[in-house]
Amino acid sequence: MANRIFAAVLLVVTLGYAVIAFTAIKAPFQYDPLGPESWPRILSIVAILCLIVILWKPDDEAFDVTRKVWFRLTAAVAMLFGYAELYEPLGFILATILFGTILSAMLGAPLLRALGFGVAAGVAGWLLCVTLMDLNLPEGELIAPLFETHQQGES
Repeated sequence: MANRIFAAVLLVVTLGYAVIAFTAIKAPFQYDPLGPESWPRILSIVAILCLIVILWKPDDEAFDVTRKVWFRLTAAVAMLFGYAELYEPLGFILATILFGTILSAMLGAPLLRALGFGVAAGVAGWLLCVTLMDLNLPEGELIAPLFETHQQGES
């Protein structure tokens, strides 16, 4: 019963989000093939479909969350806020390496593998977004001046 209540409340919130996504979000220009308006619309449609499935056929199993899991969930949300705050100052690559490494270590990966995952996620994510999707990702307000002074010294 709790699954249905949660899904119903979230469905109401998602329907409100969908109304905003389809009516209020307008971009002055298109800079990617789908356009910036498409992603909120796609997200709202997928979320609504998932919530309808949960309402129609919820899980029968009891959902018991331990204190350790609550700590990890809270830490993950705090880390997402930290990632959002560090995204522009550190740039996409460094912020993603930091977030991916800490999250992997928190979930039990050995330190070297966690670092490997963080580096792979940061570099591969940047390459995917910049080369294939032609997106502009932040270089990092704190990092860019280091490269500028280094390049000026070479010329």
